[in-house]
Amino acid sequence: MDTDIRIEKVEATGPTDLRVIWRGKRAAERVELAGWIATGGSILAALNDPATFAEASIGDFGASVTWDDGEGDLSIDAIHLKMIADAQKPFEATDLSDWQVRLELSNAEAADLVGVGLSTWNDYKAGSNVPRPIGILLRAIERDPLLLQAYYRPRKPGRPRKTAAI
Repeated sequence: MDTDIRIEKVEATGPTDLRVIWRGKRAAERVELAGWIATGGSILAALNDPATFAEASIGDFGASVTWDDGEGDLSIDAIHLKMIADAQKPFEATDLSDWQVRLELSNAEAADLVGVGLSTWNDYKAGSNVPRPIGILLRAIERDPLLLQAYYRPRKPGRPRKTAAI
């Protein structure tokens, strides 16, 4: 992860939505912060007020978004904001193929790992919509190798041997 992430522009566009332009980028990203606020307890509870949330501004020379002029706890640093934004992006067919290459999995192994049929996996790779839960799972598996180690079942090359009937 790039540790020099900076925010160029920020604007509240909904009760818990931000529109963010990152330094050096042209396109804006939408970031939904309802989950972040909900898990922040009493520290972030003030952001449930749409009027307070609408006061979002850039803090620390682009290193954070703040709602209290950087004086208190009502802020999120740019790195974590970018991590949330990236996690919320749809998982596209190219993301799926790149993920599979990075993890060095065959189509059958990848399909088995996430609990879908081989034809469904191939449909995702061909451009069918990757369901949100599958995208979340694939990102989690890559971030936490223990998940891969716990559920990955390597395939052996060739056809399975026929077993004698009993």
